[in-house]
Amino acid sequence: MTPTTPTPTRAPAPRIEAIELHRIEVPLVRPFETSFGRETVREALLVRVRTDAGDGWGECVAGRDPFYSAEYVGGAASVIERYLAPALLDARAVGATRVSPARADDPRAVGVPLAASVAPVLAFVAGHRMAKGAVEAAVLDAELRAQGRSMGEAFGAVRDWVDCGVSVGIAPTLEELLDEVAGYVEEGYRRIKLKIKPGWDVVPVGAVRELLGRDGLLQVDANTAYTADDIPLLASLDAFGLLLIEQPFAEEDLATHALLASACETPVCLDESILDAATAVDAIERGATSVVNIKPGRMGGYLEALRVHDACRILDVPVWCGGMLETGIGRAANVALAALPGFVLPGDTSASSRYYADDVTEPFVLGTGEHRGQLRVPEAPGTGVTVREDLVREWASAPPITLTR
Repeated sequence: MTPTTPTPTRAPAPRIEAIELHRIEVPLVRPFETSFGRETVREALLVRVRTDAGDGWGECVAGRDPFYSAEYVGGAASVIERYLAPALLDARAVGATRVSPARADDPRAVGVPLAASVAPVLAFVAGHRMAKGAVEAAVLDAELRAQGRSMGEAFGAVRDWVDCGVSVGIAPTLEELLDEVAGYVEEGYRRIKLKIKPGWDVVPVGAVRELLGRDGLLQVDANTAYTADDIPLLASLDAFGLLLIEQPFAEEDLATHALLASACETPVCLDESILDAATAVDAIERGATSVVNIKPGRMGGYLEALRVHDACRILDVPVWCGGMLETGIGRAANVALAALPGFVLPGDTSASSRYYADDVTEPFVLGTGEHRGQLRVPEAPGTGVTVREDLVREWASAPPITLTR
């Protein structure tokens, strides 16, 4: 895929006519456990934006409960219904900020003026990045479909296929963990990420390293489960040749991450701490991270995720694309993002079957042959996938909400 610089579309930007909210519950093929909880279904909030030029879909990455972050599905649905959607449906507000003056020379924004207007219009609401990101993604999907451009093209993708890693939750037993990891290796995944927490760290990491051999790519994710007292334990993981240690301490605690970085050889990666390009640069300059996990929903949307990618690339800091158990809607956009040049490590962009027996879009399937362990970047306009509205209705956990002008 040839890199492209997004250019303004000659056609007028679409006009938002309605915003729909769909809450669904999608069964997981196996429970997924991290340091902050265990999930057996994925409760998802889908946002559909209807415009005079066609529709677009976005996915909110918030969880059922406010355990991973302060945001959760019910809260995100409420803030979109009460505040975000009414603001976007106000033609005067959107028209006045089609491109924020601060972003007027940003080629990422100029090529998608309607999507670029979302963040400025919604800035009056504090926080709620995951809710805002879902709305922006739906608007971006609609606008790019109207232009006939894929997300990969608009983002500046340089690859047609992206390397896939897989995130492995905390298992009931070590034997079950090893069986699960062996299965993913057999499927062809190019990197294994283990969720860890106090009491579930050195032993499982050592066992998986032995299974993979010294050349297998392995990293760990702590989801803020440790404290400064655990620095010696975490530094001992150097023995296992890890790609990185992801977010061991609280998201606000850059100082302790910097202490760990100076105490171990394994690169420290930040996830929850990185909210935008400014916080990414700050964390890098403080020595708190040398690798960045990019999750667009956590950053308020794909346009800010692109800016984080660009800032890290300037600083020669590698990035990779995190995952939040997305359905095919969010997965498609993440795969397009992971095709950018700064994404040099395999992300959590697993195949659909890693989480779901059935999906709300056509499934993402791992490639074979030379593309073993990779996913193809969608080429059709927008996200490049088709939403199965029959399943959206079948899996509905609440009546849909439609907001109009």
